[in-house]
Amino acid sequence: MLRSLSIRDVVLIERLDLTFQPGLCVLTGETGAGKSILLDALGLALGERAEAGLVRHGAAQATVAAAFDVDGGHPAEALLAEQGIEDGGGQLILRRIVGADGRSRAFVNDQPVSVSLLRQIGDACVEIHGQFDNQRLMHTATHRALLDAYGGLAAEGATAAGAHRAWRAAVEAFERAEADLAQARREEEFLRHAVDEMEALAPQPGEEAALAERRAVMMHAEKLIEAMNQATADLSAGAGVEAALRGAARALERVADKAEGRLDAALAALDRAAVEAAEAVVLLHRASADMDLDPRNLEKVEERLFALRTLSRKHGVDVDRLPAVLDGLKAKLGDIEDGGGRVRRLEAEATAARAAYVAAAGALREKRLAAAARLDKAMAGELGPLKFGSARFGTRIDALEEGAWGEHGSDAVAFEVATNPGTPPGPLNKISSGGEMSRFMLALKAVLAQADPVPTIVFDEVDANVGGAVADAVGERLARLAVRFQVLVVTHSPQVAARGAHHWRVSKKIDGAATVTRVEALSAGERKEEIARMLAGARVTDEARAAADSLLAGGGAA
Repeated sequence: MLRSLSIRDVVLIERLDLTFQPGLCVLTGETGAGKSILLDALGLALGERAEAGLVRHGAAQATVAAAFDVDGGHPAEALLAEQGIEDGGGQLILRRIVGADGRSRAFVNDQPVSVSLLRQIGDACVEIHGQFDNQRLMHTATHRALLDAYGGLAAEGATAAGAHRAWRAAVEAFERAEADLAQARREEEFLRHAVDEMEALAPQPGEEAALAERRAVMMHAEKLIEAMNQATADLSAGAGVEAALRGAARALERVADKAEGRLDAALAALDRAAVEAAEAVVLLHRASADMDLDPRNLEKVEERLFALRTLSRKHGVDVDRLPAVLDGLKAKLGDIEDGGGRVRRLEAEATAARAAYVAAAGALREKRLAAAARLDKAMAGELGPLKFGSARFGTRIDALEEGAWGEHGSDAVAFEVATNPGTPPGPLNKISSGGEMSRFMLALKAVLAQADPVPTIVFDEVDANVGGAVADAVGERLARLAVRFQVLVVTHSPQVAARGAHHWRVSKKIDGAATVTRVEALSAGERKEEIARMLAGARVTDEARAAADSLLAGGGAA
């Protein structure tokens, strides 16, 4: 919900800080006092279009900051996470600065952002009716989701979305296989040659490394044998290293019993050294015997190694991947020889997946039709008391062309209205006056309260050109809506004002040579006086005060 609004140098407002509470918040004041300036300022913070005319005369820039309390799962949090913007710990601050030249900058939690992102986040926090042209509920793009939420169709929607994803995956698999088969048929001769060539070579995983290692050894075989022979000769010179080590050990063993254990470690080391020396000689003889000095064998190793590498370059893969390439080539030939059997199987799977999606989308459509009937009936009950007795609200559900089907089903949903008897229904923006539009949106919001997640709603002049029972009906619906949402309403109706849980008065004062707009939070006594002024006009009478008392006591109904 909107927690506070700070305004600096916007039109007639030099400095203003407002704190808001939950429930129904009303703003009243005489015409021209500056109520629209407050909404203009809030619109700036929400990402609306900035104009140089909003900057107070003589000021370098205008600044507006709106602070919101957001709970876990608020739609704005997902937008923040997507953009890497730091979480404000349950608080969201939207700030806009507009220069005297009309240029503006936007910030979210003190981090610079684009105005379009500011508007996205603002749309998730506040919905304004009657003042701006981009009212969210008027856009048909939102109607399908609102109807689904109203009808509680999350499970049916998820089923349709899953079926659509499965269908698209099956179609893509079929189309890839079909394209691969067509390509394989065009390249059949090459495929057969490539398979024959690769099968003749029969590459094995890990073979390149083994051949390269063997080639390296064979290329240096003479030097290796020379070194091994020299090492063997050195180890065997005279009686040999092993014999010398054994002789040393025997000399120590003769006196070991007199050394009190001091020679035990040396004897053990000599024994190990003698064993290792003997083993080294054996291993050198074995390695020397294993050496291949035949140049023909080296030639064969090199020929195979180079053949494998040539083949890998030809197919554009590492040598170790050649067996997998061979398997793929064989699979393509298998498809050709199978006469396209795999493609036909995938086509059948795609057809079955389409049928499953059509069934899921059809079930979703039936649920939507039922939900639309309930919504239309509920709207009829709301429109009568709001002086729309002759208006007809209807939810239109049209079947989309197959190319437009998607995860949300195969329907286009639009809310329509016919304001006069005998006229066909049309888009919501057929309602011409702003006041009528606000009252109509109030009715729609009252019905969709459980389905629409935006936590703060602003109504501007929702009671325009109505009074008496209609104004009271407007106030009653606003109060009912304020149980679930934070509702801010700019009103000239005493019946609506009396319903408010919090009341501010907007006034215009001359301060020296300047005219300024002020906003005051009203006490109980000041509130009664303001409602009496709204009832009586310029001269407040005792009768008007008594009527104000009656309105406040009756919650708006006189």
